[in-house]
Amino acid sequence: MSIIGTVDSLWRYPVKSMRGEELNEAFVGFSGVYGDRLFALKSSAAPKGFPYLTAREQRKLLQYRPHFRHPDKAARPVNLAEAEGLAPGVTPLFADAVELMVDVKAPTGETFAIDDPALLRLLRKDVPGAPDLTLLRSERALTDCRPVSLFSLQSARQLGEEIGTAVDPRRFRANIYLDLHAANGYAENGFVGRSLRLGSKVVVSILERDPRCVMITLDPDTSEAKPELLRQVAKAHEGTAGVYGAVLVEGMLRKGDTVQLLD
Repeated sequence: MSIIGTVDSLWRYPVKSMRGEELNEAFVGFSGVYGDRLFALKSSAAPKGFPYLTAREQRKLLQYRPHFRHPDKAARPVNLAEAEGLAPGVTPLFADAVELMVDVKAPTGETFAIDDPALLRLLRKDVPGAPDLTLLRSERALTDCRPVSLFSLQSARQLGEEIGTAVDPRRFRANIYLDLHAANGYAENGFVGRSLRLGSKVVVSILERDPRCVMITLDPDTSEAKPELLRQVAKAHEGTAGVYGAVLVEGMLRKGDTVQLLD
């Protein structure tokens, strides 16, 4: 067991494909980061296997800023202290739906409740074909694949060197950004099949490399596309960047916490 780096930053995305929010601390549970991707937009024009509206169809989606109406309730599970005091442990409970209500600030400057029909109308207006949109809510993160994603700052730096321009790590929409002691990028590929301890308690089993799509080409602030980034990931890195993990031991995680390779 060795310390291989630190947690640089923590992120969650209350609404799938909208802008994320950086956290000083986060509860990382079996279903993912607490409050991550609780909401998504179902599109009538999307394929059955992936029914969501994303920034692939509407780039402006990245400029919508969701935030929890009651941030104290969204910070951690309501019974965390009690759950941590029980052996072998009980999965902490989510707050009530009303306590995890999300408001969204649109690029226009207006703010809407996530379930306001006016927000759906505004979003629908800018989507090609104006498909019907339906709000989905889940108790578990509506992730594409695995509950937690990890990405190193070194990988972003290496990709920037490869394409000749700086690459913002936020393009990769990870939950946990790692600052690894390794000098080169893509060190996280070597964690697949192994486990990491993050902070004093959280243990994550690294399951697979993260296959990438056009989302990484979109600037997280302006939505402008940089297609050469995806081309480089496909050409030099088998279309992957970062890794997916499953949580084996739940707990609180904080910026600056150590990262240990367990096996």
